[in-house]
Amino acid sequence: QVQLVESGGGLVQAGGSLRLSCAASVSIFSMYVMAWYRQAPGKQRELVATITSGGSTNYAESVKGRFTISGDNAKNTVYLQMNSLKPEDTAVYYCYAGKVVVYWGQGTQVTVSS
Repeated sequence: QVQLVESGGGLVQAGGSLRLSCAASVSIFSMYVMAWYRQAPGKQRELVATITSGGSTNYAESVKGRFTISGDNAKNTVYLQMNSLKPEDTAVYYCYAGKVVVYWGQGTQVTVSS
């Protein structure tokens, strides 16, 4: 069983930055892909960013140029650096790990005030 623990969420003003962390109980590069999703109130969960075991990254159009996903295999941790935050980035952010089975973290709240 893979465990994912997110941290780093909080309240920030528009234009500010936050860095989310996702600590995994296994090597992150043993996963085919790790990702960050988010879910705003009343909306469906949406993909924010992905990183593969080979280091390839991909981003939702809404966060391109503002968010950066990265991984530190020595720490079994994936990060999401979020800059130039907007009120519409407000959501619960979830860490995802996928191989044969998928795993989710418990989520961390990010609130961006205008």
